[in-house]
Amino acid sequence: MPLLEVNDLHVQLQTQRGPAEAVRGIGFTLERGETMGIVGESGCGKSITVQSLMGLLPASAKVSGSIRFEGCELVGLPEREMCKLRGDRIGMIFQEPMTALNPVHTIARQVGEPLRLHRGLSAAEARKEALALLERVGIPDAASRLDAYPHQFSGGQRQRIGIAMALACGPDLLIADEPTTALDVTIQKQILELIRGLVAERGMALILISHDLGVIAESVSKMLVMYGGSVVESGPTAAVFAERAHPYTQGLFAARPALGAPRGLKLATIRGSVPELVDLPPGCPFAGRCRYTVDACEATRPPAVSLPRDHRVRCIRLDEIAAVAGAAA
Repeated sequence: MPLLEVNDLHVQLQTQRGPAEAVRGIGFTLERGETMGIVGESGCGKSITVQSLMGLLPASAKVSGSIRFEGCELVGLPEREMCKLRGDRIGMIFQEPMTALNPVHTIARQVGEPLRLHRGLSAAEARKEALALLERVGIPDAASRLDAYPHQFSGGQRQRIGIAMALACGPDLLIADEPTTALDVTIQKQILELIRGLVAERGMALILISHDLGVIAESVSKMLVMYGGSVVESGPTAAVFAERAHPYTQGLFAARPALGAPRGLKLATIRGSVPELVDLPPGCPFAGRCRYTVDACEATRPPAVSLPRDHRVRCIRLDEIAAVAGAAA
């Protein structure tokens, strides 16, 4: 049995212009110890997807489909039961640690809270464990800083504290939602190395959201490419990077800066702009921005086509795209 199995997940959000499908029928499985990345532009549904796994969606959101964690169905699970999993069996590192941390509580209290709630530790025991966790994630002079507040730490240190909180109870699944946003490149590297090391050390499954394709290449064994609330391409990371079968995936890769490129060279861009969720076509969400768009693309959602190496792509014009690529080569 997979640790996590998501099938035909739909999430509908209420907007000022009416209901909009933020997640449109996605599915994937994750085994124990397996690592998976999710990439895509802002607004494509990455964070909404993982928030649905955690039961952290707005109260007005409507969720359908299935999310099974070790065989337990999470869609429709009462909040009391969800609280038993959240922070215990499933941990999450949030994108912005300053908003994830409570400004009026000390670090010792916040890191120790999951241990008191889920493990029944006393305040003194939780404090001792919090110290060990802060030392493990590299907080300097942790013993003297247990009673400090979030604003007294740097951005990189706050993210390390967020990691310590997520790991406090030794979760089976760790979700990292763009954990290096707004950090300089040196601190980014340290945080990512820390997460990778802890995941390997503790045998956790990992879902990593990132805009950075280089981070995905170095950190996860398989990946999902999302656009418009849909998974347009998925498979082993090496296969997706090698093939880049979907036009949207090709656009993301083409927009990367190239090392050694001539000065002043403009980056390639994907034409058009990301549409509002309520304006997405009923068919392929990338229809209209894609140069291969035909009427059929906008009418019906394309089925997933299986390629070698467990690689799957949702596009009805793969043969034409491959022919163009072959001619260009």
